[in-house]
Amino acid sequence: MEPANRRLIRPSLTEAPKADAKGQRPPRPDAQKRTSPPEQTNAENFFYLKQMQSKTKMTIVLGDGEVLHGVIEWYDKDCLKVNREGDPNLLVYKWNIKYMYKAV
Repeated sequence: MEPANRRLIRPSLTEAPKADAKGQRPPRPDAQKRTSPPEQTNAENFFYLKQMQSKTKMTIVLGDGEVLHGVIEWYDKDCLKVNREGDPNLLVYKWNIKYMYKAV
């Protein structure tokens, strides 16, 4: 039994979309333009509200390595107010927070 003759099917060059002067192909007419993701997802706000309402004890590590323990009392766009037991309350700028987690 001989193998069947296989022929490669290629579109003709006249049917293929041509690139413009910059080398980019024109967009397909059936492709929809993607919208950019939303600027703010409110996930941060939800997290802070949940921790404030339940008065969760948090551990906050600052950019220089200093560790703070306390409860988040309030927050705004730029900072957090942290209530600490036995120590003065602090206003911490968000840009100075390296990371934070729930205290064990």
